[in-house]
Amino acid sequence: MKQAEKKPDLPLAEGKKGIRILLVIGLYIFVGVLVVASVIFIRTLFLLDATPLAPEDPPSYPEDAPPEPWAPEQGDPFVSQEPAAGESIRSDAEPMNLEASGPPVEHPPKPRYKGTLVFVIDDAGNNLEELEPFLRFSGPLTIAVLPGLPYSGETARRIQAAGKELFLHQPMEALGGQYPGPGAIYSGMSTETIRAVVEGNLAEIGPVAGMNNHQGSKITMDPEAMETILTLCRERGIYFLDSRTIADTTAPDVAKRMGIPIGERDVFIDNIQEKTAMIQSVEEGLHKAEQKGAAVLIGHTWSPELAATLEELYPTLVERGYSLATMSRLMQEHAR
Repeated sequence: MKQAEKKPDLPLAEGKKGIRILLVIGLYIFVGVLVVASVIFIRTLFLLDATPLAPEDPPSYPEDAPPEPWAPEQGDPFVSQEPAAGESIRSDAEPMNLEASGPPVEHPPKPRYKGTLVFVIDDAGNNLEELEPFLRFSGPLTIAVLPGLPYSGETARRIQAAGKELFLHQPMEALGGQYPGPGAIYSGMSTETIRAVVEGNLAEIGPVAGMNNHQGSKITMDPEAMETILTLCRERGIYFLDSRTIADTTAPDVAKRMGIPIGERDVFIDNIQEKTAMIQSVEEGLHKAEQKGAAVLIGHTWSPELAATLEELYPTLVERGYSLATMSRLMQEHAR
């Protein structure tokens, strides 16, 4: 008879297997608790390090002395720093202009003021074409118009429209007997006649800032005639410029006696109507302006190269420290 086959004890085996599972689960729970505890411990350490220290006690001040005003420390990035004297403010938010970066541009120093120049252009009224280049001149000009000519009135209107200063170029008798032109003053004229002639010329040319003599060597030597002329100028509120066609002119002495300021010509620009010679005459005027503070230079509309020469010289004159003015402006400055 065969022996019966032995069967395993199933409840006992299953019990051992369950114990092993519980041990493993317990191990995992232990490791997890350990990890959580470690994390909490480490985080606590970091929080302790980051805790700010207690602030120091504020400084004490005497009861009668207020605390010093607060001032930002140099370089504080959270405080708007005021620029030092001469510094410019640039926002870091603005893009830098790389094309403009580089060494600072050095501007040439402003030239020292050397004197004032007045350019007076005589004999206008004969020709409108000769007048035009002077009307286009970039700087101030005083233009003197002869009376009684075909274009005298139109010339005066164009001068005023161009913003240039208008003078009456009053004809006067010369020692050499040359014909001075219509509307002239002659020796032997009475005071009333001289006044009537000049007032008629002023009415034709229009409101003017002043007058100067055309020719007139004989009349400017006559103190009585000059007193009549200067009295009329004072009454009309206009200036007189002595063209100094003769060295023995009495105009400065009569004006001084009457207490009237007048202007005097320093240089004739175009006695020689060639560009090089005219430039040399202007240089003579510059020298006198530097010596006296101002110089009056007279030219004429009929000089073919004068307007272009003055236009060419104008920027250079300013760069060298000279200023240009009208005759009346110069007289006003001297009267102060």
